[in-house]
Amino acid sequence: MLLKLAGHDKDLGGGLRVSRLLPALTRRTIGPFVFLDHFGPVDFEPGMNIDVRPHPHIGLATVTYLFEGALVHRDSLGSVQRIEPGAINWMCAGGGIVHSERTPPDLRTQRHCVHGLQLWVGLPQALQESAPSFAHTPAAQLAAFTDQGAQVRLLVGEAFGRRSPVQPASPTIFLALRLKARTPFVLPALAPELAVYPIGNGVTIDGAALAVHTLGVLEDGQGGRLEATEDCTVIVIGGAALDGPRFLLWNFVSSRKARLQRAADDWRLQRFAVVPGETEYIPLPENLPL
Repeated sequence: MLLKLAGHDKDLGGGLRVSRLLPALTRRTIGPFVFLDHFGPVDFEPGMNIDVRPHPHIGLATVTYLFEGALVHRDSLGSVQRIEPGAINWMCAGGGIVHSERTPPDLRTQRHCVHGLQLWVGLPQALQESAPSFAHTPAAQLAAFTDQGAQVRLLVGEAFGRRSPVQPASPTIFLALRLKARTPFVLPALAPELAVYPIGNGVTIDGAALAVHTLGVLEDGQGGRLEATEDCTVIVIGGAALDGPRFLLWNFVSSRKARLQRAADDWRLQRFAVVPGETEYIPLPENLPL
């Protein structure tokens, strides 16, 4: 049976609202994915910008995937990278990293639209304290191909006889499909755990309706027959299950609750590395359930 997860609304400030799909009460993870936010599409007038100030992460890899707009990523390794639609920035936090995401200078005085996904992938326990790293894969290296009449963009993992150049820490699937109206697409069982997320219009999976902006979790080890009445973008995420449960606290992920406490203390006391050129930061929220 298809498990349907509806997002809950979160206000991140500055005119940016997101729909949070993971973690959910009835499902905490899909493969190694522990977090999924969908933001936009939102139109920004000149002077209205996204400025996510420096903040820390541990125990995860972050992916910001854009459908529209652009952001600039900066991190404590010294990385500076513009994020544009179709590209993958894979930032592995390991034992600790700090980063910011801001509107690029050329868009700050223009009317522009921003639309995308923010995902976190939990790291295997053996890599939770590894050295942080950052890798950018441009959209040109992730070009779409056609399968069953749909445009497929293989962002992370292996599927349809191809392999993405992005190097995940564990078996991971991340696809963007562009379905044609009334043209069925058979999604194979690409991983032990898979979920489907329609962006613009709803779809059916094996005949069961899945509304827009609802995460549909397939039965373990199963694929499904997708069909849309209109052209539709669908995201597929999944992979192998993590090697044990993960705990989340603010921006931190770990298999050990005590590690979350230490990370919170380190950020409160500003013991993390700094992002070159940044003078601001997001304070540790008050009343965290430590």
